[in-house]
Amino acid sequence: MTDRISSKSEQENMDSSPEPADDFEVLLITGMSGAGRSRAADSVEDMGWYVVDNLPPKLLVPLVDMMTSSGSKVHKLAAVIDVRSRSYFDDLAAVLSHLDDLGVKYRILFLDSDNDVLIKRYESVRRPHPLQHGRRLIDGINEERDLLSNLKDRADVVIDTSHLSVHQLSTKLYDALLGKGPQTVTVHIFSFGFKYGLPLDADFVADVRFLPNPFWVPQLRELNGLNKPVSDYVLSSPQATEFLQYYSQAILTAIRGYAREDKHFVTIAIGCTGGQHRSVAMSEALAKILRNQGLSVTVSARELQRKRE
Repeated sequence: MTDRISSKSEQENMDSSPEPADDFEVLLITGMSGAGRSRAADSVEDMGWYVVDNLPPKLLVPLVDMMTSSGSKVHKLAAVIDVRSRSYFDDLAAVLSHLDDLGVKYRILFLDSDNDVLIKRYESVRRPHPLQHGRRLIDGINEERDLLSNLKDRADVVIDTSHLSVHQLSTKLYDALLGKGPQTVTVHIFSFGFKYGLPLDADFVADVRFLPNPFWVPQLRELNGLNKPVSDYVLSSPQATEFLQYYSQAILTAIRGYAREDKHFVTIAIGCTGGQHRSVAMSEALAKILRNQGLSVTVSARELQRKRE
């Protein structure tokens, strides 16, 4: 992606304009109707983008201004822009030029598909093309293709969805925007206590009740796995070291497969009896190993609130 920076003279004329955040980025999702824009928007939203659908182009600049204002937590804006309203769509070229002047980083994602595939998709959903207007379906498709030709030429990413399933499209989007491999998978690890019930939302459930229990050590009983004395006690066990070694290898193998199969969110549950000591310490240790492999990992403890209460 190439940053677009305005000239010095242009910049001097915009001293009063709000400065976009350095890490703020806009992704324009466009392309042929029926080529998968809605699916692309869903995938991009899963990647952490703030997605706005069917946005009139003129509203893009004030939206960027609002989101780059002080205190905004939004750093990635994705806007689905198409020809559903041609009068608004005609403003897009001027809006992109204005984003250039502001120095806003943006990319254009263009989704395309063969005409015969688009016709089959429209026939399957029994809806008219937005530019059909009582004519043949192919007339609306051809008119749209002509309108979008210049935008396709300047697109940063072009994906032909003619022969892609929805999962294959999602995988290509992750490849284009985040890269390939296990780094596209987000992992959440949480500890729990078996006596409070098995979790229903975990892809993996590990039982670490085979480890020595700090609960039976008086000076550790009132602490939890986030406290260093408890963590040191749990992780000093040879069984803990061996388990983490082999379990992390198994998890990494699965994550590599998940990335290929368009599964980008994995939840791992680690349980002990009460969810206070062993499972908490082991969750943190596993998270550290996976982070060292370049993965994005978050950790929570389901039962710690019970102890505080």
